[in-house]
Amino acid sequence: MRFAETHAPYAERVTSRSTVLGPAYALLGALLFGINGSATKVVVAAGLDPAHVTLLRLVGTVLIAGTVLLITDRGQFRISWRDALQFTLLGVVGLALVQFFYAVAISRLPVGIALLFEYTSIVIVALWAALVFKEKVHRMLWWGIVLVVAGLMLVAQVWDVVLDPWGVAAGLGAAFSFAFYFLAGEHHVATRSPVAVSFWAGLFAAVIWAVPSRAWTIDFGLLGDSVSLTGALADVHLPLWLLMAWIASLGGFLPFFLIFLALRHISATLAGLVSVSEVLFAFVIAYLWLGETLLTVQLIGTALVFTGIVLAQFSRRAPAPSPAVADAAPLAEEAIEEARHDGVAEPRGGA
Repeated sequence: MRFAETHAPYAERVTSRSTVLGPAYALLGALLFGINGSATKVVVAAGLDPAHVTLLRLVGTVLIAGTVLLITDRGQFRISWRDALQFTLLGVVGLALVQFFYAVAISRLPVGIALLFEYTSIVIVALWAALVFKEKVHRMLWWGIVLVVAGLMLVAQVWDVVLDPWGVAAGLGAAFSFAFYFLAGEHHVATRSPVAVSFWAGLFAAVIWAVPSRAWTIDFGLLGDSVSLTGALADVHLPLWLLMAWIASLGGFLPFFLIFLALRHISATLAGLVSVSEVLFAFVIAYLWLGETLLTVQLIGTALVFTGIVLAQFSRRAPAPSPAVADAAPLAEEAIEEARHDGVAEPRGGA
């Protein structure tokens, strides 16, 4: 299948970028992710396996994104074999694994601390830019990495081993997966709508994740149980299926979609920097909802991590537009011309 048949119409639309909308989308996505952390912790504590929560969240993303595409842009349902392989990798590593590792981490660690480990992914993105993309970076990058490592040592209280080691390992696993999510997602949204990227990545991730998660062992009867929201909301009881519906839609599809949408306008590095605000949202929500608190030394470590992440992001000397999106304009012109030459009609609707 030729590129023009699948990508041309969207590539023509993707050339318009906004430095205001991009950070706004990323910030809203971070807020929803922050709320989702506490909701997921309640669901896992109620008896759902983290792997099953991940699968149900992926299925929800696919159903919502698929419905939107069916109504607005059916042309996005056509993909090549190469696209299928790339979306499989993005879906499994960038969606399934990051959600699984995160679910495991928050089941063993306070929500905010789990997110601190996950968001070391932003340093990984900066390192990838320096070592693989060969971008010139300032020495602040290395100081940023030192601060992040030092901060995490304080948060984890390595001298006392207070934190669950499996929770820490899961948090770091989420960091590497999330870094891949930003880097690969930045590439895909250059030529496809964020909804389409969410659909295809979620679909392949759900199909493959069904095996290691042992989907056939999900206790659907558990979804009908009424569970306490615990903490400050202990007197509030909701059916488990309603909480899962929240996690799949407002805690799964929508924030992932918003981050993909942000990557249309800003680089993976800037999107990652703004998304770090999820940690702040998660700390506040977990404190108000679940009553989770941090020790003074952990608060100091948190400040060091944030400082290191900011230094790592601004150490990049060339804040140029995303290479993938920057190249979209000439690619779009070529693809559109080929499409017109071949008589390929644009699908109706938008992203």
